[in-house]
Amino acid sequence: MSNPKDVIAAARVDGTRLWASLEQMAQIGATDKGGVSRLALTELDRASRDLFVSWAREAGCTVRIDRMGNIFARRAGRNPAAAPVLTGSHADTQPKGGRYDGIYGVLGALEVVRTLNDANISTEHPIDVVVWTNEEGSRFAPAMIGSGVFSGAYPLEYGLSRADSAGTTIEQALEGIDYDGAEAVGGIDVHAVYELHIEQGAILERSGHTIGVVTGGQGQRWYELTLNGTNAHAGTTPMDLRRDALAGAARVITFVEELGRRYAPHGRATVGMIEARPNSRNTVPGECFFTVEFRHPDANVLAEMDAALRDEVASIAQRAGLTSQLAQIFEYAPVDFAAECIGAVRSAANALDYPHADIVSGAGHDACHLARVVPTGMIFVPCIDGISHNEAEAITQKWAEAGANVLLHAVMHSAGASRVV
Repeated sequence: MSNPKDVIAAARVDGTRLWASLEQMAQIGATDKGGVSRLALTELDRASRDLFVSWAREAGCTVRIDRMGNIFARRAGRNPAAAPVLTGSHADTQPKGGRYDGIYGVLGALEVVRTLNDANISTEHPIDVVVWTNEEGSRFAPAMIGSGVFSGAYPLEYGLSRADSAGTTIEQALEGIDYDGAEAVGGIDVHAVYELHIEQGAILERSGHTIGVVTGGQGQRWYELTLNGTNAHAGTTPMDLRRDALAGAARVITFVEELGRRYAPHGRATVGMIEARPNSRNTVPGECFFTVEFRHPDANVLAEMDAALRDEVASIAQRAGLTSQLAQIFEYAPVDFAAECIGAVRSAANALDYPHADIVSGAGHDACHLARVVPTGMIFVPCIDGISHNEAEAITQKWAEAGANVLLHAVMHSAGASRVV
């Protein structure tokens, strides 16, 4: 009889099976350039959900669907009353997205269940493999809405009432693809949550680390800024008499870029949208609208960036003879993941001898919502050249297998694994 501890320590996922599942799923919504276009709650999303559900049932899971369309595929634990360990991600994509963002975390979690079955390993806690609804926010805004309702960030009525550009609500779309479940959303005890994901950046690949031990998620602040000057003739208005709103915006944009670099390595500062008005080639722009976004894992730093932006905008506007209207339109507090989950991921990477490093998530994830109410951890693997939200998004089979192995051992730790002979 094998020592149960030895069997658990030796457990490894089937990397070839995981890769084959990823490749098969990627055919649903496949694009000509090798990516995937599978918007939330479309017929293609239905097909991906149906395939996942069929695989989960083949693996012996019971499947539940809540009113937000979140899917929970449960592998029973020894104690039916024990709170489950949740692990998964999302299946929806960007309009021209990659084949690993989100779905890798779902199928990596399913591979954990398959591996436990193969090794005849039981767990004290049930394990729920989860597919969260509308993580991307491409069709319905905001993003991460399924996990947001589950975690209490949004009321159910708000989630169901979100509409796409054609006016179709999430509630109507769920009914249309037959994923309008009857289960209540959230309100249950959860023992721990793990999400496996591609990094969506280049830090791990460039540093030569296979595993990112995610310690938290960056906070975000979004702003809308309008500078007003005077429309003027480009040929007849001397430079010293101009009140050029676009030139003022250029100075602010340069400052925003410098501010992000000031708070490296975690600082992020971006101007993503700009509209000069009247947008005529021979008119000095009298108005300019643009957006500013800050990200950082420290709330105090975000407050410093906020104050610096406000001071600089006022100074630039005064020097240029402009007026300004600066409004913060969104704030998302930094997220700290649970020490016990971070420790489980780090211990798994150490035991499996994978090069690893602590990392902060620059993107929003379902795990960030869940971390506010449940002990949560994340695992990152590299993606080639840091490319994501792009048809060229790519990872290697070796990375996919490594991340799933770390997930396996973290989940076994939290779920209380033992071998049944």
